[in-house]
Amino acid sequence: MVLAKRAKFFDEDVYPEPEAELVGYAWLINEFQLRVPAPNSICAIVPAKNAKRSKGRWLIWGSRYQPEAHWFTQLTFALKYEGVDLAIMRSLFGALIIEDITASIKNEITGAYSRRIWFFYEWLTAQVLPIEDVTTSNYVDALNEELQFGCAKTKVSRQRINNNLPGVNGFCPLIRKTEKLVQYIEENLDEKAAKNIGNVHSDLLARAAAFLLLSDSKASYTIEGEAPPHNRIERWGKIIGQAGMQPLTVEEIERLQEVVIPDGRFILPGIRCVGGFVGEHDRVTNIPIPEHISAKPEDLDELLDAYLNAYDLMKGAGFHPVLAAAIIAFSFVIIHPLEDGNGRIHRYLIHHVLAESGFTPKGVIFPVSAVILERIEEYKAVLEQFTQPRLKYIEWQPTEDNNVHVTNETVDLYRYGDMTCQVEFLFECVKKTVDTVLPEEVLYLERYDEIWGYINNRFDMPQKSLSLLLNFLRQSNGKLSKRAKTREFSALTETEVKEIESKYQEVFLLD
Repeated sequence: MVLAKRAKFFDEDVYPEPEAELVGYAWLINEFQLRVPAPNSICAIVPAKNAKRSKGRWLIWGSRYQPEAHWFTQLTFALKYEGVDLAIMRSLFGALIIEDITASIKNEITGAYSRRIWFFYEWLTAQVLPIEDVTTSNYVDALNEELQFGCAKTKVSRQRINNNLPGVNGFCPLIRKTEKLVQYIEENLDEKAAKNIGNVHSDLLARAAAFLLLSDSKASYTIEGEAPPHNRIERWGKIIGQAGMQPLTVEEIERLQEVVIPDGRFILPGIRCVGGFVGEHDRVTNIPIPEHISAKPEDLDELLDAYLNAYDLMKGAGFHPVLAAAIIAFSFVIIHPLEDGNGRIHRYLIHHVLAESGFTPKGVIFPVSAVILERIEEYKAVLEQFTQPRLKYIEWQPTEDNNVHVTNETVDLYRYGDMTCQVEFLFECVKKTVDTVLPEEVLYLERYDEIWGYINNRFDMPQKSLSLLLNFLRQSNGKLSKRAKTREFSALTETEVKEIESKYQEVFLLD
């Protein structure tokens, strides 16, 4: 009896073909049993010599691309075809002996990939290898900007490398240069937004901005499943309106939390000093059931310091504001540095980065939370796309108060990663705001003013009644309800009601 070959798996995905072999980062993870999230795309080699195709998550390469089974050549393949993955490289360097690293680099000391590996080792580990500085080779970029987005370049003379990484060694998520993101950037949405509102009267724009601000504040609470009193929504809206005015610091983060949660009796305000997680508790045992586990409290000081330094670097190095906003905002909610209020401050940080960079037109806040609320399931999926693969590398125990206590080293899970998915989602939200939400709100106010003026000139009606009348018409798609006609507006004749309804439908282009 001939037994069928068992299927082979990597990171819970079956190999794309029976003869396929892992290559690049996947090979390194498998060979050295690295406890680190796998890349979003997995590379494999197949016997067909010139193959080059994709199948689901797999990128398939022909045998002519096959590197030898050694960490140095496999890492070279990864840098050439997959881009930079800092978490995998940092984990790999910890698994190798320094003599092997040194010898492999010296063997090709002037090679571009050799010098890049050398640079990444010293940059990530803060350890200096016993190798003399290179003095003759041309400078090469640390990050291949055909594959990933980089910052302005800083020359590193030791390896003759242009450091174009959008972060610091303690915090540096990366973004792949997808066709979708390139198209979004080429649209110059900031210029488009400025042009769209440039012809709007200042009074009308101020009213639109006020409405959108309040709408965004309310949506941010709704996303968290909360319905606070109106004064708290207005207060948070006012804070959003001040986004970008104060430098982003730990103290500013703590101030924002105090605004979000004015009653601090039930939490420890400020940066967490205990563990944290997002999820539920078992209904019987009350043991945590985490969907996401926050960064360890003992890692937060170092992590937040690097996070803020990375943001300063991005600001000064010409990194695109939407890319920076996604990294800063999504990383914040993933790190989860506070006991409560992380979600609302995470969305505030989108406003902060876009406003501070000048991407958002002066006096206008993009109602990103309102757009997110319309796409809430996709938003949750985008968060989980980053957090779920990391959960299995976090070891934890329940505490006496049914919190979580993380027992292994996890800080790198929050420092590095591929945030392409999160950036694409944010860009889609920004684009909808610029193309649809802002113009529609301005158009609505223009039409509202027109119908207001018409009724105000036609009838001697108090402003309070006029406002109520327009609300009834809006709620019933241009028709007055039976109740409105028999109670609040019983003084109107049937002819007058039809006249008002007809005019409203004409102005708002209703059928």
